[in-house]
Amino acid sequence: IMFMFFGIALLEDSGYLARVAFMLDRVFRTFGLHGSSVMSYIVSGGIAGGCAVPGVMAARTLKSRRERLATLLTAPFMNCGAKLPVFALLIAAFFAEHEAAMMLIITLSSWLGALLVAKLLRSTVIRGESMPFVMELPPYRLPTFRGLAIHTWERTWQYIKKAGTIILGISVILWAMMTFPGLPDSTLQDFEYQRIAARAAVSTEVNREVDRYDETTALSDEAHNLKERLMAIDSREAEAGLRNSVAGRIGIALEGISRWAGFDWRTNIALVGGLAAKEVVVSTLGTAYSLGEVDPEEDRALSEILPGSPGWSPLAALSLIIFTIFYAPCFVTVVMIVRESGSWKWGFFSMVFNTLVAFILAVAIYQIGSLIGV
Repeated sequence: IMFMFFGIALLEDSGYLARVAFMLDRVFRTFGLHGSSVMSYIVSGGIAGGCAVPGVMAARTLKSRRERLATLLTAPFMNCGAKLPVFALLIAAFFAEHEAAMMLIITLSSWLGALLVAKLLRSTVIRGESMPFVMELPPYRLPTFRGLAIHTWERTWQYIKKAGTIILGISVILWAMMTFPGLPDSTLQDFEYQRIAARAAVSTEVNREVDRYDETTALSDEAHNLKERLMAIDSREAEAGLRNSVAGRIGIALEGISRWAGFDWRTNIALVGGLAAKEVVVSTLGTAYSLGEVDPEEDRALSEILPGSPGWSPLAALSLIIFTIFYAPCFVTVVMIVRESGSWKWGFFSMVFNTLVAFILAVAIYQIGSLIGV
């Protein structure tokens, strides 16, 4: 994130970013935007890795209210640094042989989607004439290290405050929602009876061998089979606990709708958490799927767990990528949209409208892909 902010500061302080706005004005005007909108797009993640919060703030330089609103509502479509871990996870898990091509497709999709949605908004809810392009182009100059350091640190500090407060807090809340209220005593007893039955089916010596197991010892075939059965019981208990949790019930309730896009209840939990901060999507998925990985000696990456999990496929991963690009911005960005637009109406609109667009696209990709056998 810091290196990305440094690169943007370099473009700004050298005077080049203003010329980018000048050169792209004709293109952006086609979509009802202003050439200066490109600054918000780039800062928000047009060059993958930005942050929508300063991107939305950058739109305040636009003098036309209509163009500013269209920019505010579409800048969060860019691939901010919070979305990149989600993309990296899914690409590593399902598209490892085409990593560069997939990132290029994702970047182009965010730009094209933002421009098309901006055109839709400017033709419907934000109709009006575009303002003529007027901008004073600063002279080219060699950036100073002090200036670059100040601009980089200001934006990085904003991100640190976000990570250390909102993201951390939401992660703790989600963990609690995925843990409580826990399973009833009767269900816990059922799982305990299954363990007792599994142990009773083998000799005492085999049970001792399993209890003494560590990485330095080797198990006999019978002991290995017992260990696998016990782990399977633990895994089913952990999944039952997650299903019975507050977050699990929310995810299951949404599954009737989300299954059209290929999302199961665990993915729903992560996406709901992403409404607060996109950074928690991967950590929530990790928590949801690691609940079944109860062997302390086994440490597998989430990118290795997902391909073998029920309901996951490259098509489902692609659907989730598209949904992540376009669905509602994080809570902090929504607050900034409200502050810059002057009305909560546009903040709520961005959440509902963006999520609706994302869901329609994800459903279309998943259903069409399923029909043609992708």
